[in-house]
Amino acid sequence: MHKAGFVNIVGNPNVGKSTLMNALVGERISIITSKAQTTRHRIMGIVNGEDFQIVYSDTPGVLKPNYRLQESMLSFSKSALADADVLLYVADVFDSSEKNADYVEMVNQHTAPLILVLNKIDLIDQERLEEKVDYWKQMLPRAEILPVSALNKFNLEPLLRRIKELLPESPAFFDKEALTDKPARFFVTEIIREKILMNYEKEIPYSVEVVVESFTEDDRLIKIAAVIYVERDSQKGIIIGHGGKSLKKVGTEARIDMETFFEKKVFLELFVKVEKDWRSKDIKLKGFGYNLE
Repeated sequence: MHKAGFVNIVGNPNVGKSTLMNALVGERISIITSKAQTTRHRIMGIVNGEDFQIVYSDTPGVLKPNYRLQESMLSFSKSALADADVLLYVADVFDSSEKNADYVEMVNQHTAPLILVLNKIDLIDQERLEEKVDYWKQMLPRAEILPVSALNKFNLEPLLRRIKELLPESPAFFDKEALTDKPARFFVTEIIREKILMNYEKEIPYSVEVVVESFTEDDRLIKIAAVIYVERDSQKGIIIGHGGKSLKKVGTEARIDMETFFEKKVFLELFVKVEKDWRSKDIKLKGFGYNLE
């Protein structure tokens, strides 16, 4: 008997969804920073065994949208409810259901098996943990609750075991060698975006989109040219920095991560262009690969 299914990871921003996904998949597929709204797309990570295939899906944190980009991000989170064979609702120990009560209600009404993954339990004591478990029993009464620490990989084995039990009988959806549904170029843009999130403050990281213009590979080397789009001329100056220092730092850090990810030498060129108010323009968002309802 072979089992396979889509295990979709949803929840508020910054509760550890990407950390959990990477721990479950065993690869660094979703970018992780301490800033909210890090994940903008729905990213799949695939785990294969002899008699199973788990297709994990990391989604943007649920938020009330303020501009078109955030509407697209919310649509990715909603789509994760539509095709889930198993739903993992991730909350951390400081989280509440009030931030996105409408979405929690949608999760409650969904018919797929539901596991409430209570994350970051290393940050509280046993008494507080029991209070949190009781709270989520009331908020998501149909959920099984599993406390974990994704960062420390604590209690992930019982979670994986339970996911396997809940998977439906099915042939594999993807090739058994596949690790993700995303192409190499996607991970280039995510790595660069992560470095921008880590190196710049305030609005800058949220005003940035990255596009790979060229990606050529031979036996020894990958050559990549990528464009960092910003919304205003002043942001372009900040990204580049005095004498190009800031951009060079991002490029170096990104190249090092790419060489680890691709297990090959990387030559990376970065350019910065202004695309005014791209986050609010449908035509630009579609060009950058976002779904718009």
